[in-house]
Amino acid sequence: MMKILKTKILIVALMFISFASFSQTKVKGVLTDASTNEPLIGASVVVEGTTIGTASALDGSFSITVPSGEQKLIFSYVGYIEKTKTVSATSGQDIDLGNVALDADAIGLEEVRIISSFAKDRETPVAVSTIKPELIQEKLGTQEYPEILKSTPSVYATKQGGGFGDSRIYLRGFDSNNIGVLINGVPVNDMESGKVYWSNWAGLSDVTASMQVQRGLGASKLALSSVGGTINIITQSTEAEKGGSVYYGIGNDGYRKQNLTLSTGLMDNGWAITFAGGRTYGDGYIQATNFEGWSYFGNISKIINENHRISLTAFGAPQWHNQRSNQHYIQDYREHPEGLKWNSDFGYRNGEIYNTGYAYNYYHKPQISLNHYWTINENSNLSTAVYASISDGGGRRVYGPNSNWLGIDRYTGRPYDDTKLTPEGYLDYDAVIQENENAVNGSTAIIANGINSHDWYGVLSSYTNQLGDIKITGGFDGRYYKGYHAYQIEDLLGGKYFLNSSNINRDPGTPLYKGDYVNYYNLGEVLWAGLFVQGEYVKDEYSAFISLSGANNSYRRTDYFQYTPEEQVSDWIGFWSYNAKGGINYNIDENHNVFANGGYVSRAPYFRNAFLGYTNDFNEDAKNETIITFELGYGFSTSFINAKINFYRTEWKDKGLVKSFGDYTANIPGINALHQGVEVEVAYRPINKLDIKGMFSYGDWVWSNDVDFELYDQNQVLQGTYNAYLEGVHVGNSAQITSALSVNYEILPKLKVGADFNYYGKNFADFNPENRTTEEDKVDAWQMPDAYLFDVNLSYKFKVGDFNTTLYANLNNAFDTEYIADATDGDYHNVHSALVWYGFGRTWSTGLKVNF
Repeated sequence: MMKILKTKILIVALMFISFASFSQTKVKGVLTDASTNEPLIGASVVVEGTTIGTASALDGSFSITVPSGEQKLIFSYVGYIEKTKTVSATSGQDIDLGNVALDADAIGLEEVRIISSFAKDRETPVAVSTIKPELIQEKLGTQEYPEILKSTPSVYATKQGGGFGDSRIYLRGFDSNNIGVLINGVPVNDMESGKVYWSNWAGLSDVTASMQVQRGLGASKLALSSVGGTINIITQSTEAEKGGSVYYGIGNDGYRKQNLTLSTGLMDNGWAITFAGGRTYGDGYIQATNFEGWSYFGNISKIINENHRISLTAFGAPQWHNQRSNQHYIQDYREHPEGLKWNSDFGYRNGEIYNTGYAYNYYHKPQISLNHYWTINENSNLSTAVYASISDGGGRRVYGPNSNWLGIDRYTGRPYDDTKLTPEGYLDYDAVIQENENAVNGSTAIIANGINSHDWYGVLSSYTNQLGDIKITGGFDGRYYKGYHAYQIEDLLGGKYFLNSSNINRDPGTPLYKGDYVNYYNLGEVLWAGLFVQGEYVKDEYSAFISLSGANNSYRRTDYFQYTPEEQVSDWIGFWSYNAKGGINYNIDENHNVFANGGYVSRAPYFRNAFLGYTNDFNEDAKNETIITFELGYGFSTSFINAKINFYRTEWKDKGLVKSFGDYTANIPGINALHQGVEVEVAYRPINKLDIKGMFSYGDWVWSNDVDFELYDQNQVLQGTYNAYLEGVHVGNSAQITSALSVNYEILPKLKVGADFNYYGKNFADFNPENRTTEEDKVDAWQMPDAYLFDVNLSYKFKVGDFNTTLYANLNNAFDTEYIADATDGDYHNVHSALVWYGFGRTWSTGLKVNF
């Protein structure tokens, strides 16, 4: 009897199992961006009220098995509005939802993408890597903003001296002078030097909606200085839905970060307002690099009607931070009690950390833009942006005949013979104050602020018309820039006044006080007027573009110290520059594509190279730089793997270079260089909860010729003209071999862990032209040891009441690897004479974000 009962129970159980298996339905589809129709990779698909879920594949496709009956599927992706679809699941019948398009959660995002020339995979024929906001949230932690790109091919990013916002980035061996950086389509490279100072944009990581690196010439229509590539950053816009978020984070060395975001969403009257603000502060990983930074972002948008929309955006990041300006010999780090965190550039005043010249920075660079988007008809539109940026800031300097009292020798990283130090080895401000108090003719060493502010106004207008299969885009890029450069007395350090003879229009015996100008005071004006036109042809199999742009760069210099009033303003100096580039992409089938692009760039010399030294005299030898580049690439894509490989060659002629070494500046014209290499990227998703990404890049970047250069001291006085033997020297401080492997796995529902491995090799010290002036210096720069770094991160999404909440945790350089990140080649071009900065050791951060 018992045996019969057991048999019946087993049969019933098997019937239930069988019934359950037949009571499920498979639902499939493809998740895409509603505006661009591009696939959304890793988007979430969840059955409401259950733990049943999946993620979209590399082609945006998804497949999920749901219980029978009426079920609600929730589709979500960071940066997009959540969508719900109801399906009626019938046993044994599959459901194909086809294309499920998600709308961006920001109003006007697609218009900004068009202005910024955002590239599309398998369509735009350029080498491109796109960084999603979710990746920034999960991976950045306490790292500097450009470091989020460190796993991108041919990118090398470091923190330099380690101060807040002092990071730098190289792309294919080119520094920021030669990388076009766009924020919402507006160029932000300094108009005089081409540089990008990331401390001015320290709050960008909090408001970035998307970030894209286009290596090589890129897809931008503007006449940019994008020899190495273009970094496109799109900030948040006005949120389409009402809500907001709060964030609080902590990290090593007293790191604290708080952020708040509020949005009205799109209201019935067509208005929408979004605001975001935050504060970041800490002691700094490196000794005496404490900092404080604020950030703010605001957007007001109005949909006037179906054809017109306006958007006003303002953002900025006022900050101050202490820095480390001097590199040191490796042996000196070993022998110092602070080890690799040693900072030689500070002392104490009234018990507080006080950093010396080139070791303290303060800046605020707000940017305001008003955008108008006009849909003229179904085939044409006009986008116009009017923008302004009025900055204020500078850095601390020590000035006077006895400035060495508070200085470090930049050639050795060691104190001068007359540097005043405390018994503990700190800069002795009290001793300097005592000397100045006792001086007969006022202070002989003072603190001044090196002012470097500017006013910048611009207009960027772009008209697009679809003519059959060809899209024609043309427009105008106009800019006016005025830069202010001066030394302004901040602190007399105990003296009653200061005497200075640098201004020929002032009696040398005039007592000077706080707020007075010394050393130099000049203005630089840049007037830019550019036109661009581009034709694009896009079909299923073929896409191609041809782009032409030209601009006139006019410079004028005003010097209030070296010239009498009637001679202070120079004439305008004009240079024409132009770009011609094109590319083609061929989709062989749904899995394979190939592309090629090439271009010719004639770029005007920068402002500094247009004048002789720091004078109003026109440099007759200044001429346009020429860049010729070509690239060939191949892509392979399926639902679970995406692979790209590309080869490039860039020849650069007549490059003008200005290199700063502490108090000295070298003006080096006429350098030639050759940059060539190969890049590989692979993304692999074997299952929907596991993402594996890898990259490898190999470059061969060398200077091609010997040149002459001029050397100027901190007072802008010419020290002499020298030979620099550079032929065959590798480009420095940019690893020419890089590789990365990233693994991200959702080990439990909503709990994701990630691990990132980065390798840097073939990394040479940056050349110093001053120690390459003899025949014996015809050798390569010192090669730094290879570096291997390992990072881990964790994110967990959960509910706090009705609020979606995310916990983040990051551990960077988890194994506390000791490595050299930056180096300057020494007199003997070897490990013993090189001056270096070490990269950061192990750092950590954790944060909590609540959305409401």
